[in-house]
Amino acid sequence: MARPRTPLLSRERIVAAALALVDAEGLPAVSTRRLAAELGVSGPSLYNHFRTKDEILDAVADAVCADVDLSMFEDGTDWRRALVAWARSYRAALAAHPNIVPYLAQGPGRRPSQLRMADAVYGAMRAAGWPRAQATHIGALMRYFVAGSALGSFARGFVDDAALYARDYPHLDQAHLLAEHQQRVDEGAFETGLHALIDGLALRFPGPGRDREPDREPEPRPDGG
Repeated sequence: MARPRTPLLSRERIVAAALALVDAEGLPAVSTRRLAAELGVSGPSLYNHFRTKDEILDAVADAVCADVDLSMFEDGTDWRRALVAWARSYRAALAAHPNIVPYLAQGPGRRPSQLRMADAVYGAMRAAGWPRAQATHIGALMRYFVAGSALGSFARGFVDDAALYARDYPHLDQAHLLAEHQQRVDEGAFETGLHALIDGLALRFPGPGRDREPDREPEPRPDGG
C-alpha cells in the first residue's frame, strides 16, 4: 500500500484540534487521549510532535496570541495611542477564545508570541521615556486589565428576571436588561476602563530622559532631616 503523500498529523492540526476543544468544552477537556480520538490517530503518535499536554496547551496559547497586532509599537505611534490600539487587538484575540485565558494568565513562559508581545510593549514604553520599573508595571497592569475583560461577560452574568431585582435590589432595577445589550455593555466598560488607565498613566508620565521612578519618595538624609 502506498504511503499517504501528506502526513496524517502535524503540529498545526493538533493545535487546531486542541483549540477547538478548549473553545467548546474548556481546558479540562484537553487530553492526549481525547485529542487522538478527535484526530483519528493513536495516542502515542501525538508524542512525535508534543511531549506533554502542557506543551500542547502552550502551543494553543501561543497561537491565540500570535493574532495580536503589534505593529503600532514599531511605527513610531505615540505610546498612548499605541497602548489603546494594542489593548483592543489583544482583547479581541482573547475574547474569541475566553476559555484559554486562565492558562494565558499564568504568564508567557517560553511562548514566542507572548514573549514578543511583552518585549514590544516594554520596549515601546522605555523608548517613550518610562523608567524600567514603570515600563514593567504598565505591561503587567495592561495584561491584568485585558485578560480580565476577556475572561467573561459582565452583562451576561445577570438573569432576565425583573422581579428578582425589584424586590431585593432596588438599585439594580434595570439589571434584567443587561444581557440583551451584552456587547454594548461589555465593550463600553472595556473602553471606559482603557481610557481611564491611559489618562491616569499620562498624568504620571515622567517624560523622556528621566530614568527614575515618578513620584518617588526622597532618600532619607544621614542627619534624619
